[in-house]
Amino acid sequence: MSPKKSPFFELRSGSVDTLMFVVKTTDLDAMRAELTRRFEATPEFFANDVVAIDVRRLAANERVPLAEIAQLLDSVRMRPVGVVANAEQGWAAESALPLLEARDRRGAAVKQADEDGAAAANAAGKGNAGNAEATANANANATASAATASAAAAAATSTPASIDSEPVRLATSSQTMVVEKPLRSGQRIYAKGDLVVLGLVSYGAEVIAEGNIHIYAPLRGRALAGVQGNHDARIFCTCLEPELISIAGIYRTTENPLPADVLGKPVQIWLEQEKLMIEPLRLT
Repeated sequence: MSPKKSPFFELRSGSVDTLMFVVKTTDLDAMRAELTRRFEATPEFFANDVVAIDVRRLAANERVPLAEIAQLLDSVRMRPVGVVANAEQGWAAESALPLLEARDRRGAAVKQADEDGAAAANAAGKGNAGNAEATANANANATASAATASAAAAAATSTPASIDSEPVRLATSSQTMVVEKPLRSGQRIYAKGDLVVLGLVSYGAEVIAEGNIHIYAPLRGRALAGVQGNHDARIFCTCLEPELISIAGIYRTTENPLPADVLGKPVQIWLEQEKLMIEPLRLT
């Protein structure tokens, strides 16, 4: 038998998607307080997610105790699997966690934003009309690059929309996010305001909103509304078959079976005195 082939196992190159826990401070007490606050508001949000600890946002002279951060993440049901670092690899390699390569291009975007910002400053110092136009162009480029860096950093954390290789088309306003395609297992959407989903939310998918959630298709994954403590938020869906529903941290899972008059039916869900209320929607 070839030494490269075995009926018992295979070793292959590949990639695994993880969430990125981006460390932006050395103040572990503040980090612990904020992470605990989020966990208490939505205890099922993290749900044993695999995460990589990203230390690239730290200043050159800053270090954090990675073992303590790993313990902190584990306390809120996240599972750290490694560390993402660039110049920080020297001290990061001293931890028990392996070093990982990230596929994002955030570092390049930040560098480009800094270069464009410097170009804008130089152009502004020359003070004539032609240079003013150059300054405007440089500022526009810097703004676009900074936005790219910000979006990449946001995608590295758990809270914004986290989508796999096939993009989900989003239509957003200042208050409402609209998702037009079905969500597959492992996909997650986070909306700062209300969230409208026009397709199926599959088992293993999550939709999360600080406001209301409207789902015009079957809900089979998890829906968490009012995640920043909005007790007035509601969930509406046309076919209720969820793994979990939650409003302002008050949640219900499939371990507690739903009544026959709402299971698979159009419903609305709201809070009444810290209790989840589920009522059939009368659409005709």
